[in-house]
Amino acid sequence: MPQKQVTVIIPNYNGLEFLGPCLAALERQTFQGFEVLVVDNGSSDGSVPYLKARDVRTIFLEKNEGFSGAVNAGIRAASTPYVLLLNNDTEPEPEFVGELLKEIRRSGRIFAVSSRMIQMHHRELLDDAGDMYSLMGWAYQRGVGRPVSCYGRPSEVFSACAGAAIYRRKVFDEIGLFDENHFAYLEDMDVCYRAKIRGYHNRYCPSAVVYHVGSGTSGSRYNPFKVRLAARNSVYLNYKNMPALQLAVNAVPIAAGMLVKYAFFRKLGFGKEYLSGIKEGFAGCRKLAKVPYDPGCLSDYLSIQWELIAGTFLYIYEFTRRQFGKITKN
Repeated sequence: MPQKQVTVIIPNYNGLEFLGPCLAALERQTFQGFEVLVVDNGSSDGSVPYLKARDVRTIFLEKNEGFSGAVNAGIRAASTPYVLLLNNDTEPEPEFVGELLKEIRRSGRIFAVSSRMIQMHHRELLDDAGDMYSLMGWAYQRGVGRPVSCYGRPSEVFSACAGAAIYRRKVFDEIGLFDENHFAYLEDMDVCYRAKIRGYHNRYCPSAVVYHVGSGTSGSRYNPFKVRLAARNSVYLNYKNMPALQLAVNAVPIAAGMLVKYAFFRKLGFGKEYLSGIKEGFAGCRKLAKVPYDPGCLSDYLSIQWELIAGTFLYIYEFTRRQFGKITKN
């Protein structure tokens, strides 16, 4: 039997209603050179007996270790050259795994490949076409809410969305695993940022199609827990990955971005949670392992800075299109 090339890692926390359709979609894949590994994060909704009763390899964690802790447990247990992270509230098309594998094999300098995520309940709209980052410290989903006809070509992206993306496993030995200080949110941006500093690339593969419910675990697009953690992790992300000079150069736009975000979340009723997350982020920086500055990576830092500038203009473009276009919310 040929050796498996990919381990599909599905983190699960109280996602019983999603597991069946997700696993069934994987059984329909045209490429079958992969194995499935579910990492259950201490679920209490019946997921544990459901998984134990089925022929699916599972790691059962005693408590919720967050997205980062769950996928790290899966990556450590994997022995294949590639790992594919897949949210439990997704249903991939039959060509999904094979297309991601084909794209990442195009170059040994590709670390991660993001898929074409489409809104499960509004299949005429994109959910994610790769993730981008901006000078203001805003990470955002490229293409979210845009028609599925958009972003039909493979391209470079700042980060792959870990909800449905493939990674070159050996690169984790060089840059480290997902940061468990994040627990959840922006951990995928952080790990791809670290890879970019070392000269690796992240790609978007439009032929790898997956349908995504969205917020299947957290339950809503915005809630106090999500707002606080995302705010905290945005501070972690910049502090860890930007050298002191780059932080100084970007300090004004980052601060402006925080003010705009605070005004936005205050309007939604989450202003206190956002500020709490920012304060927690600054207080927690001292426990983080900052990425050491390497002069040999100067060209990569300059390339990243340019991407942050370009990402800012792309955000403005996409925001304008969403405001004046016909959009159905996820």
